[in-house]
Amino acid sequence: MKLFTYNAETSALAITQAKKELGDEFSIISQKKLANGNYEISVAISEEEFNKNKDNQDNQESSIKTNNIAQRLELIAQKELERKRSLQNTQSPLPEEVSLQLSDAVRQISQIAGVATKMPPAKSPYPQEDKLKSNIPKEETPTKEHKKSKEYKQGLGELKIIQNEINRLNDKIKLIQNMFWEERGPKKEGLIIPHEFAEIYRIAKASGMLKEHLEKIMQLTLELMPIKMRENSILIKRYFREVLRKMVYARTENLNSNAKNIMMLVGPTGVGKTTTLAKLAARYSRLLNRHYKVGIITLDTYRIGAVDQLMFYAKKMKLSIDTVVDTEEFINALDSLKYCDYILIDTVGSSQHDRAKLQALKSFVNADSNSKVDVSLVMSATTKYEDLKDIYHTFSTLGIDTLTFTKLDETNNYGNIFSLIYETKKPTNYFSIGQEVPNDIKVASSDFLIDCLLDGFIRA
Repeated sequence: MKLFTYNAETSALAITQAKKELGDEFSIISQKKLANGNYEISVAISEEEFNKNKDNQDNQESSIKTNNIAQRLELIAQKELERKRSLQNTQSPLPEEVSLQLSDAVRQISQIAGVATKMPPAKSPYPQEDKLKSNIPKEETPTKEHKKSKEYKQGLGELKIIQNEINRLNDKIKLIQNMFWEERGPKKEGLIIPHEFAEIYRIAKASGMLKEHLEKIMQLTLELMPIKMRENSILIKRYFREVLRKMVYARTENLNSNAKNIMMLVGPTGVGKTTTLAKLAARYSRLLNRHYKVGIITLDTYRIGAVDQLMFYAKKMKLSIDTVVDTEEFINALDSLKYCDYILIDTVGSSQHDRAKLQALKSFVNADSNSKVDVSLVMSATTKYEDLKDIYHTFSTLGIDTLTFTKLDETNNYGNIFSLIYETKKPTNYFSIGQEVPNDIKVASSDFLIDCLLDGFIRA
């Protein structure tokens, strides 16, 4: 392993110097701002890559065209960066101006490559891959005989090289969009977020994920992700997505007909426990391959209309329902529904600060020593992380087994859900994605949650 140090007026210029001498296969060990205002970076490269890069430099004449494209791009990027910095204290360019600057840069790059004459609008300065083929004039469309020729095959090879280079240039344009990242990025000792990770970092941060969790996961990603994958923003997002998925705990649906399944839904007021219970009752009794026997018990005798609402659903689905007010009636209700495959228990909504109601719920959970009650804490996805954590810790005295989240269709931020699951290590079982009974409920999965977190909610 070889270590090298570079310093320049900006960290981007220092990295450019390192790339010119070492190529792309190096790791950034540290980055800091010196007393004179310059930036210093320390990089490491393996002996094998160093020697390989040295050999490649001896053969640069064979790839002058491709190298010129990259060098001209670096020059354009640095000029744009320096110009923006020189204007930082006098004016703040609007996003439209930045887009026009990027569009101009793309046009210059395309002229150098000689593969495009018409660029897309400034808001989307990234050429599609099929543009390369569409730029071939109709009169130059090759014949079948020409396709078999050596010259044509060689031309396709050169076109592929240029196409790959254009894809790399697109990623470099994203780096231009992330100007001043070192000024705006997280300033934490021991953690430096590289430019190429700026986009995914901002998406995750905007999702409401706890900053401490995000930085831990980002650090893990930086340590494990191969250097070569960092050249492509799509690969970066895909890799980060997989890291997040592995950190979400989801419980598979228990469809064991040989065991009696008792689920009690608990949680604060207004999160949709009763509606969620009705969806589950319909799912088990009507929507699965097998129609399971389902019974309902409600402890919610406080809220006006709660019993009537459940009575309506139970009658419509032809299910048994019992209303109880104390533990003795609760034990009798469990016994009367012992023929059921699933017993679903609705509870009164309780503030996490109402200790008396929580203690009463605990007495029901522990009422029958012969029956294992699976306690599922129901919470709304629209609740901020700090309140979710407060709710969880208060209700944890009941012995929480799973987490159920509702109202996923009413928010654009899902990092709070991720952080709670990551922090508590409790599995989630169901996601409620709307008000419609019985269809708006999904069996929880890490794929669905992380897709929502990074791409937004999409109703399947």
